[in-house]
Amino acid sequence: MAGQLAVDETLLDYVRQMSLRDDDVLRELRAETAGMPMLQAMLVLPEEAQLLALLVQVTGARRVLEVGTFTGYSSLCMARALPPGGKVVTCDISERWTAVARRYWERAGVGELIDLRLGDAARTLDDLRAQHGPGSFDLAFLDADKANYVRYYEQALTLVRPGGLLALDNTLFFGKVVDPAAQDPDTLAIRELNALLRDDERVDISMLAVADGLTLVHKKP
Repeated sequence: MAGQLAVDETLLDYVRQMSLRDDDVLRELRAETAGMPMLQAMLVLPEEAQLLALLVQVTGARRVLEVGTFTGYSSLCMARALPPGGKVVTCDISERWTAVARRYWERAGVGELIDLRLGDAARTLDDLRAQHGPGSFDLAFLDADKANYVRYYEQALTLVRPGGLLALDNTLFFGKVVDPAAQDPDTLAIRELNALLRDDERVDISMLAVADGLTLVHKKP
């Protein structure tokens, strides 16, 4: 039986050559985001965004919730995967970053499929529950400030329908989750979230050692 494979840059390049369905819009959005050195680490990896799009397709998700837009790469990929009449609702606090997102959404022809909500994410999620009710989304992707992940998870779990799916990014958090010396608020929040997910009888989970850690959560019917 094979063990967990260590992935170096050569093998990662091979994975992308063999599986990544790329185009100029996606490449240029990654390049522009890479020009923000302090922020580049916040961009979802292209193979992860392609996985999110695949999850939208295989689940038939019509209403997708995203917490944390940044420059709009993952929302662009998910919007492209929507069925007719579908919508991605994404929330962020930054007008600067989401202005970049809007430009690329328009270039990709998905601007009308994405509803951007600017403001405090927790308040936005409360507003969505008041506006649409519990269980009003099919799939949710969380990739926002880590200190509030547990709160966002609880809110998103309420908003996702029974049988729906959540995907939570950064659940390995640069490997710091297993470093006893890492006691910063973000790492502590991710550890708290991971323990909550492990013990949460409302859901089924699978933590994937891809990118910075991606945990898939199925809300039990």
